[in-house]
Amino acid sequence: MLTHLSIKNFAIVRHLDIEFSNNTTAITGETGAGKSIAIDALSLCLGGRAEAGMVRKNADKAEVTATFSLQKNEGATSWLSNNELDDGEEQCILRRVISSEGRSRAWVNGSPVTLQQMKELGLLLVNIHGQHAHQELLKPDMQRITLDNSAQHSSLLEQVQEKSTQFHALSRKLKGLQDEQQQRADRKSLLQYQLQELDDFALAENEFPELEAEFKKLSHSQTLLEDTQICLHKLYESDHGSALSIVDEALDKLSSLVEHDPQLSPIVQMLTEAQIQVQEASNELRHYVEHLEIDPMKMQQTDERYSKAMELARKHSVLPEFLASHHQGLHDELATLQQQDNDLESIIHELETLKSGYFTLAKQLHTSRQKSGGLLAQQVTEKLHKMNMPHAQFEIKVTAIENPKISAIGTDDIRFMLTSNKGMEADSIEKVASGGELSRISLAIQVLANRTSATMIFDEVDTGISGATASVVGKLLRELGENNQVLCVTHLPQVAAKAHQQMLVTKFTDKDITETHMQRLSEDKRVEELARLLAGDEITESALQNAKGLLHS
Repeated sequence: MLTHLSIKNFAIVRHLDIEFSNNTTAITGETGAGKSIAIDALSLCLGGRAEAGMVRKNADKAEVTATFSLQKNEGATSWLSNNELDDGEEQCILRRVISSEGRSRAWVNGSPVTLQQMKELGLLLVNIHGQHAHQELLKPDMQRITLDNSAQHSSLLEQVQEKSTQFHALSRKLKGLQDEQQQRADRKSLLQYQLQELDDFALAENEFPELEAEFKKLSHSQTLLEDTQICLHKLYESDHGSALSIVDEALDKLSSLVEHDPQLSPIVQMLTEAQIQVQEASNELRHYVEHLEIDPMKMQQTDERYSKAMELARKHSVLPEFLASHHQGLHDELATLQQQDNDLESIIHELETLKSGYFTLAKQLHTSRQKSGGLLAQQVTEKLHKMNMPHAQFEIKVTAIENPKISAIGTDDIRFMLTSNKGMEADSIEKVASGGELSRISLAIQVLANRTSATMIFDEVDTGISGATASVVGKLLRELGENNQVLCVTHLPQVAAKAHQQMLVTKFTDKDITETHMQRLSEDKRVEELARLLAGDEITESALQNAKGLLHS
């Protein structure tokens, strides 16, 4: 619950420090005194929008600090722990600062936080019901949300939402595949034509470099044979000065001279090695010449395959050495396209399964809504009878939509219905409920639907009611405050008198300075304030006696 609120330089507030108690607190004051300013300031600590105009005139910044007790509020405690903002105390301090330029900063337990984080935490700490909240109840979406919150079937609703999300995601995928179906068919035809030619050629991986080398060798085989024969003759076989015979002759002469000059020994050694190298080279060359074949048939076959490889490489705009990998890439692309065609059938089948599962869950949700709607309608009707609507009958009509689309909210049309008088047929509340009746319906639902440990704030939700009805509304708020903290901004003495405690908002003006103050009222001061609400500016003895009667009734 909210235990303390500190406001500095906010709107017409210079400085306010307010301590709050549990149960129900009524906040009253003259029109224009600023009864809602504390709530507006608190809204900032709950992630509300900040504007430069909120800063008090001539101040450089506005600052609002709200302290909450976390006892019994497991949701807020868990959130703080998950976001590493838990300081180990059973309280939480929210702080918001707005500069005169409109910039704002936020802290939770002394740590900077984002506005989104502050909003998330704020939803777990406070529920604010504004004076126009009952108007929201006219919207079909709000009626559905109200019923679903009361029904407490969030798990079932989440399953419906999940099935809907899956169905629509898969539907988009199917549509994409269907839209591309003709494009895929055209591409598959082209790939099949290209692959037929490449499959027939069947160039193996790393074959082209070998084919290119073979082609070069065979295309120059005659030259290779003739030139290698000449070289072999000059190296070894010539009778007139072959390279080997010249080396032999030089080696013989120098060997005989070594004994005269040992410095020739290294030269003899080198010539000996040269003799061996020439002999080995000659042997290798002879072996090459003997096994070199000139095969016109093989030459033709190699030439044709090499030329075909070059032709296909040009046709597919790739280098010939990459033709084999390009071939495999086309195979992979065709397989992918064929798999996508197969996926169409699979997706269609999966969509039917999702659709069936969705409508099964939607039917369960429909049944739950009907059951919960009947119970909530009965309870609201009972509350309305106590709020000076003795003949009212409130109904919640849950109708299954014919030929519904799959959506995240189920397949129901939900309408809040009302008849205020006997003999009249129920009709939708937007058609038959007056402003006062709508306010009472909204309050009854808020009282019945509250299952949280958050602080509840009602900002003039009693608009449009008076007299005995106002007294019943006050009783409802007091009843709600027995187990919750309730803050109620009101202008009705019947409502204020039912609160456990009361605060008075006053406005002070001195020349160019205007300030708002808020103070807790003693019992005597409460009587005076209730008398003012009853009689206006002139407080009579009769008004005071009536005020005492209200307070002690």
